[in-house]
Amino acid sequence: MLDAIAQDIARDGFAVRTGKEMRAIMRTRGLEAWPDFASTWDDLGIDKYMADGGRYRRRRFGTFKVTGSVVVRKNHQPHYQSRDYNILNGGIERWFMPVKEAVTDNAFAQGLVSYCAALFDMTSSMKSSVSPWHVEMHQFRIEATPDETGAPTPEGVHRDGVDWVCVMLIRRSNVASGVTQIFDRSGRPLGEFTLIDPLDAVLIDDHRVLHGVTPIAPLSSERKACRDVLVLTYRREHETASESR
Repeated sequence: MLDAIAQDIARDGFAVRTGKEMRAIMRTRGLEAWPDFASTWDDLGIDKYMADGGRYRRRRFGTFKVTGSVVVRKNHQPHYQSRDYNILNGGIERWFMPVKEAVTDNAFAQGLVSYCAALFDMTSSMKSSVSPWHVEMHQFRIEATPDETGAPTPEGVHRDGVDWVCVMLIRRSNVASGVTQIFDRSGRPLGEFTLIDPLDAVLIDDHRVLHGVTPIAPLSSERKACRDVLVLTYRREHETASESR
């Protein structure tokens, strides 16, 4: 399955896989720990760095060093993006609540992080494949009410300033829209789709394509809309901050 995904990325700059396909991939990589992993999205902190004043985003953040199949958590650190990549919230160090040890130690999380590392090793140049990966893990919950829409990508269509990105849906509840859109570097649309089922995922070559997600709103006005996703970003550890941004 690595080969097929790598071929899609090489051809299109991204690959989409359904939850059913990802469950098959993860069956021997910690799938039994998925319920415990998904439950940790119920304990995220409000993102206090939203320059648009929104209170619709909750998150936790963690960083890892990945060498082969070995995943080692790093000391907690801030998340930083230059304004070249995040015009809304970039240019400052953002200190988010750390991902919990229950996430770091979870077999599904370990399996997915190492699986993506193997995939991105395959799709990277042989010259750079000997270096460890610096991996950033983002747990996001986007909320929406009848009075406030929720923006999964408030910075708009963008690159993350890394090498590779994996976005996986954890759950959707009472959500309208939330359409993922992919564009080439000139802004030409390459495709759009909606992550609907748990484990639905898209894997992205961040050098080749841009991505964004349309705002969400509640299907029913009687309850809040929630869209939970996991975002993993990968860049070679030998790169400096300026090189990766």
